[in-house]
Amino acid sequence: MADDIEPSVLACVALGANLGDARAVVQQALCDLANLDGSRVVRISSLYRTAPYEAFGPDFINAVALLETHLTPLELLHGLQKMELDQGRQRPYKNAPRTLDLDLIFHGEMQLITPELTLPHPRYRERAFVLVPLFEVCPERVSSEFLKAVSHQPIEKLKP
Repeated sequence: MADDIEPSVLACVALGANLGDARAVVQQALCDLANLDGSRVVRISSLYRTAPYEAFGPDFINAVALLETHLTPLELLHGLQKMELDQGRQRPYKNAPRTLDLDLIFHGEMQLITPELTLPHPRYRERAFVLVPLFEVCPERVSSEFLKAVSHQPIEKLKP
């Protein structure tokens, strides 16, 4: 490995969509993650249906993907934002319905607070739509206390 290549770290991306054919959009985004330069998908959760959390609109389709990546957190974030834009993502107001939402949940053990990115994601422990699929693919990152705290949020695992 060349000296200028970052070492590989395990990163987690939460995926969600609730406009258009949300299931197809999330499945396409999972394929697109597999083609992201400097990264490879190592695990993908099942798809889940959830009601909007602190938002309005149709139900969401959600999933979580674990990536092994050589990208820095900001490089990965910018790649995810480009994928969102390619799917027509608009941000007319906070928590608006969306064609695709990609959140970087963690990037190795990195702790980061910048105007552009906070790691780990500051609210992931409050959201069943992140914790339940994350528990499926990376149970060591999800405590039973975290799951209990979100147990009132409805979430349905979809059949393949």
